[in-house]
Amino acid sequence: MINKSEELITISDDVTNEAYGFQPYNRPINQLLNYGFIPLDKPSGPTSHEVVAWVRRILNVEKAGHSGTLDPPVTGLLPIGIGEATKVLGVLLMGPKEYYAVARLHSPVDRDKLNRVISEFVGEIYQRPPQRSSVKRTIRTRVIYDLEIVEQIGRLLLLRVVCQAGTYVRKLIYDIGEVLGPGATMIELRRTKVSHIDEKDGLVRLHELLDAYQTWKEKGDEEYLRKLIKPVEYVVLNLKKVFIRDSAVDAICHGAQLAIPGIVKLSKNISKGDLVAIHTLKGELVALSEAVMSTDEILNADKGIAFLTRRVIMRAGTYPRMWK
Repeated sequence: MINKSEELITISDDVTNEAYGFQPYNRPINQLLNYGFIPLDKPSGPTSHEVVAWVRRILNVEKAGHSGTLDPPVTGLLPIGIGEATKVLGVLLMGPKEYYAVARLHSPVDRDKLNRVISEFVGEIYQRPPQRSSVKRTIRTRVIYDLEIVEQIGRLLLLRVVCQAGTYVRKLIYDIGEVLGPGATMIELRRTKVSHIDEKDGLVRLHELLDAYQTWKEKGDEEYLRKLIKPVEYVVLNLKKVFIRDSAVDAICHGAQLAIPGIVKLSKNISKGDLVAIHTLKGELVALSEAVMSTDEILNADKGIAFLTRRVIMRAGTYPRMWK
């Protein structure tokens, strides 16, 4: 899987062996259930942990996890990884999140004043987590990338908030109310986007997941299930990429560092310190690595370690061992 806007540079030629590995969207269902990602539409009521437990039970998998906890009353996008895909969910915390919130002003406020105060909360803000939170209540900074009033009916506001991961929208609205004077309370919240994953592309409901799984188990029809579960590579679409030789894959799976001779092609604009996704020539995600050389440096060298392996995703033995 390659982002359509991604520019890749080929530095050597190689051909992949079709005897092992799979194109991400052509993995057998049993493999997909171990390298799968679900953009779930969380309902109001259960905790995020409960939703993940239900997904695990529905799909009969041993391991599942989520990125970015949503409080029980909150609805919307809850990214869920299955099997080895749980290892990459942290990548989503690097991107912004989008929410739509319904807030109630405690008394009427002049619209000009409301617009002025809201504009003051765009950018870096100080925020202390609310009392009922899972983190230590110390003052910290968070970035609000965009904040707008989508609609207003009397004292009710529909707000669109684009913010850094870890921002408490309920507390943001409370703080806005304090600056306004009369106060404000959040009464409803929905998350619509996490990094590049957007509800506009379609979210999965729990009953749809159950129906699709039962259809596959009882009728052998996997089409519906494949529409709901995306390959793990979907999570790292926004990362810069490196494609490696088949002969280097198993070594990386065992924790080896990636040297220049193992690279076939890579993103054009990699800089030192970048987190990159290491792929097979078929497009399968092998690992997350940190660049210790830039693209230009790699192009001008014949050997040396170019990337340090930070998180192995692919199971060792998926590709044959070709290293000593």
